[in-house]
Amino acid sequence: MNLTPEQTLKEIRQKKLQPLYFIYGDEPYYIEQLAEAIEKVAVPEAEKGFNQFVLFGKDVDLGAILNYARRFPFMAERQLVLVKEAQQISGIDNKEKTTLLEDYATRPLSSTILVLCFQGNFDMRKSLPKTFEKNGVLVQCKKMYDNKLPDWVGEYTRSLGAKISIKAIQMLVENIGNDLKRITSEIDKILLNLSASDEITAGVVEKYVGISKEYNVFELQKALTQRDVIKANKIANYFATHTKENPLPQVLIILYNFFSKVLVIHGTQDKSEGNLASVLGVNPFFVKDYLSAARQYSLGHVVNAIKAIRHADNASKGIESGTVNEEAILKELIFRILH
Repeated sequence: MNLTPEQTLKEIRQKKLQPLYFIYGDEPYYIEQLAEAIEKVAVPEAEKGFNQFVLFGKDVDLGAILNYARRFPFMAERQLVLVKEAQQISGIDNKEKTTLLEDYATRPLSSTILVLCFQGNFDMRKSLPKTFEKNGVLVQCKKMYDNKLPDWVGEYTRSLGAKISIKAIQMLVENIGNDLKRITSEIDKILLNLSASDEITAGVVEKYVGISKEYNVFELQKALTQRDVIKANKIANYFATHTKENPLPQVLIILYNFFSKVLVIHGTQDKSEGNLASVLGVNPFFVKDYLSAARQYSLGHVVNAIKAIRHADNASKGIESGTVNEEAILKELIFRILH
């Protein structure tokens, strides 16, 4: 079976387990979630000492894994053999050696749950994952697209029985990006400090995550959109004294993505919010921000803003400029965008 991480987690939590799991991808959050879920339900706590084997790829070869998989559980219904960082298994790229693993996967023991977790993508043209898919579960854990993040953060928070404001979601997404592990960790930390009825607001995020509700990249975008010179420069000054929380490369990437979307709006005939949300690949809630910027900045102005951001990126790397002072680079960028 070829399942999504969400589908697989649901089946595991319902204890609908398969003899084989081939988990791979560039989103470590889901890989870890799946491994933890399987560990939790595969073998009863009292039997884990004899029937649960958690291995690491760098410490084992294919022969050792097969020896574990082929043994029978000790006075129990089944055993778990979980291999983390399977991409480091000795011989995993050797066709002759993987043939032995494929032979096992063709006729897996019903009393063994064999799980391979690969950090990173796998060559799906090879026969190994296809064999696992035929007799077990194949799961790809993809990095989440930025436009899916706001909905995902909202759904995750609601799954914990909590509420979160749109502004709080914006602050988390804009400042953390698609690092799901960090986002969930921050939300979990916040909820430890709130009562069940409290909502996660922008003020709460500022207090417990350390993201300023007044001085963040989202507010800088807003100040630029509104052509608020004073506020934009205040934020630049704040960033200059809080470079760890607001690294210039991250700020430039976010501004580049923002103005690139404004550029797309200028080239889109149907400017209804529904159509633009689809074209831009963003949550409909954010469309009004891009529309507002498109009204403030002409097509030529947007093109020049993007050029200015690229110039700032080069300057931050010491290219085409003698200065690498982040405050000076950001202030020059703000001036060029606004004027």
